[in-house]
Amino acid sequence: MLSRVANALYWMVRNVERADNLARMLEVNEQLLLDVDHIDLPRIDAFWRPIIMSTGDEELFDELYPDGGSHEIIEFLSLSPSNPNSIRSCISQARENARTVRDQLSEAIWEELNGLYLFLQSSDSRSLLDANPQHFHETIRKSANVFNGIISSNLSRDEAWDFMDLGRNMERADKITRILDFTTFLPKKGAEASLIDHHWNATLRACGARSSFQSRFRNQPTPKNIINFLIFDRDFPRSVRFCIDSVDAALHRISASQRGSFTTEAERASGRLLASLAYGSVDEVMDQDLHDYLDALQTQFNLIGEEIFREYVLLPDSDESVPAIPGESISAVVAWEIQQQQQQQQQ
Repeated sequence: MLSRVANALYWMVRNVERADNLARMLEVNEQLLLDVDHIDLPRIDAFWRPIIMSTGDEELFDELYPDGGSHEIIEFLSLSPSNPNSIRSCISQARENARTVRDQLSEAIWEELNGLYLFLQSSDSRSLLDANPQHFHETIRKSANVFNGIISSNLSRDEAWDFMDLGRNMERADKITRILDFTTFLPKKGAEASLIDHHWNATLRACGARSSFQSRFRNQPTPKNIINFLIFDRDFPRSVRFCIDSVDAALHRISASQRGSFTTEAERASGRLLASLAYGSVDEVMDQDLHDYLDALQTQFNLIGEEIFREYVLLPDSDESVPAIPGESISAVVAWEIQQQQQQQQQ
């Protein structure tokens, strides 16, 4: 498969998954507020701010909205064209990726994605967001589920499928850690601290994990059990372990190598992370700072993404145009790739 085709399929699905998971993150707070009878405006704003912090878009938000509160945060993450990670921007980028590889997609896939794109560009999306934010984000989630369902039922399990599966699970693993990380930014003292228990329950619902969690833990939604389920469960399709296992399997199908060994640095990185998740325990996580643990996972996700990009997308003669990779958690290579996509979209 041509590298540009593989790259477009990978990012098409990854961007849709990003929009879906961002809608889920926003629903965590929307459902939280429904569970609370009495809460004033300052406390509402205090519980929206951590979403910006967990997504890493705090600097851009403060630049665009110096005095922004909950309303501006919802706008920034949902429909703002100035935010490259907003739901609207993610679907726009996914559609552009799909447009360049229309011959690889069924009509049903294109129609669903294009329909969601047109909705987000219309005044109807603005009206729905203003009138009922929860219903707006539910609409995004349902459309993303239909999109993934059409892909699952319409496409052959060939190399194109493997790259799409790779993008979906890479993004899903990252966003699950960010949903969990959101809790680490919540107030630990004062009246707001009493809402944290409500937030843990809202987290399960936003991840679509409530029923599966209850069948596993007999309705004991403690923070420890929730963290254990969303990180280490081997069967739940949104747990970090399940996603990384799927990433590792897809990488080995693409390279036609045997699992348990590696022929690329991406396989080495995914195998190392999978082993740490398979043999790790929630007690080890609880013994350390949760934010630091989740941040370390996100750094490893970025490393896998960098190696996938180097192995399957980056041509040898373009190495010099890629910036050196610094030691911070935000990947320079991934940032460079996003910049290339945005430039392509503007042409």
